[in-house]
Order: sequence, then structure tokens, then C-alpha cells
Amino acid sequence: MKTSLTRSLKRGGPILARTLATTPPPPPPPPKPETTHFGFKTVQKEDKEKLVGGVFSSVASKYDVMNDAMSMGVHRLWKSHFIDRLDAGMRPGSSRPLDFLDVAGGTGDIAFGLLDHAEKKFGDVSSTMTVADINPDMLHEGELRFQKSKWNDGSDRVKFLVQNGEIMDKIEDNSKDVYTIAFGIRNFTDVQAGLNTAYRVLRPGGIFACLEFSQVENPAIDYAYQAYSFSLLPLMGQLIANDRDSYQYLVESIRKFPNQETFKGMIQKAGFYVPEPGYENLTFGVASIHIGVKL
Repeated sequence: MKTSLTRSLKRGGPILARTLATTPPPPPPPPKPETTHFGFKTVQKEDKEKLVGGVFSSVASKYDVMNDAMSMGVHRLWKSHFIDRLDAGMRPGSSRPLDFLDVAGGTGDIAFGLLDHAEKKFGDVSSTMTVADINPDMLHEGELRFQKSKWNDGSDRVKFLVQNGEIMDKIEDNSKDVYTIAFGIRNFTDVQAGLNTAYRVLRPGGIFACLEFSQVENPAIDYAYQAYSFSLLPLMGQLIANDRDSYQYLVESIRKFPNQETFKGMIQKAGFYVPEPGYENLTFGVASIHIGVKL
């Protein structure tokens, strides 16, 4: 019996070996989809852009009211200080005007403020402004304001572009002198990609300037601020805009954004020189200004 079984296995041995050799390995498991945060929720990366777009389409017509609610009106002072600190404009005797790019520029308040500062302080009526936003509804609000403003003078100095700030495929390399973004970069799916793109589009010597909600460093003040943010802001969103969920996301997005030191490091990673101390806290760190220079 044993000898017969051995002979049988020997006879089938080569066939069995060939069968085993030609059996393909099982396919690898499909890769898990990349995830990111949407406020406190974990979502697929490919879905975040659409979700954020829905938020800003919802609040576009009440964007300034939203910022008033989120900052208790102080955002207007922050923006004014941001523009004054940049102090940008074509100086008398300069060989060419500046090319500004305001990203996530939506309603145009930073863009128009920069142009107004340049004209009043330096007599600059030549520098150009590109206002870019991924959300057409936000950009439409800016275009409506532009139509009623003094900048709508037929000079073609101001342009509006629907653009993803992480890619900016319609903006050429080394083509801008000043890149600004206010209360927008925390909504990017990939913040580092957005910073890398900012570096790409700026000329050598160009300035990156970001104004963003940040992290309060004093624990007692932070406790009060968080209580205000999470208790009152979503309720105000419901009352002001009939939209609690969008305001809830906006509050959560602030908490998920990197702290000042981490964000400073990300700006440096993109290639920028960051002057010390690297950022300026506003109102105890509720917001911060970050500056980078492309050398």
C-alpha cells in the first residue's frame, strides 16, 4: 500500500509541481482611500473639496456677517492691520508695477484693501490684482462688489479666476510679487500643497502673507474662547443664515488647523525664508499673521 501510494505521488509529482508553479498569487487588497478631516469628521480626501465648497456656497452672501460672528467683529481690524503690515505697493521710481495674487479672495475685501493702500500711500495706480477662489459663488460676491467700486475703471487691473489654491494651473511660475490669503488656507485639503504652490508662483523676492484663525496660547482665555465658539457660533449661524452645520464646520476647522509653530514649519518646508519670530499673534492668538519670503 505504501509503495503504491509513493509511486502514485511520484507519477503525479511533476504535474502537481507544474500546477503549483503556474497558480497566480492572490491579488493584493485594494489600497485604502486617503482620508483627511472636515472639521472633526474624517472624510475621504477626494470628498473634502466638495464638502468645503458646499459650506462656502451656503454662506457666500453672508460671508462678512459670518466673520463678524466668528471674531466678534474684530476681523475688520485684523485685516486692516494685515494690509498695513504688508505695506505693499509700487514705490515712486520703481521700474514696474507689482503683481498681486489674493487666494481664497472671494468677496475681495483684502484685494481691494491692498489696492487702496497702495494708491493712498504710494500713489500706485498701476499694480495688478488677481483674485482667485475655488468657489464660484464666493467669487461672484467679489465681482458684484467690484462692479460697484472705483476699481471698475476699465483699466483691466483686477481679474477674477476660479482656481484651486493647491494647484493654480492658470498662474505661471515666478509671476507674482505678493501672495495673500486670509481665512482661507485652513480649508485646503492639502495645506502643504497650497504652500508649495504659493512658492512656485512667486518671483524671487516675493512675499507670502497669510492671515488665519489660530490657537490661543493662554489656557484661561482659550477656555472662554472655545466656550463662545462651540456654544454660540453654531446657534448664531442658525439664527443669521439658517445654517447651523456650516458654522459648526467653520468652528471645528479652526481647532484642526496646525498651531503657529507647526504652520511656521510648513511655510519653511515649502522653501520660504521666515523672519523671526515667524508669526504675529492677534488678540491673544485667536488669529495670526504669517510671513514668508522667496529668496
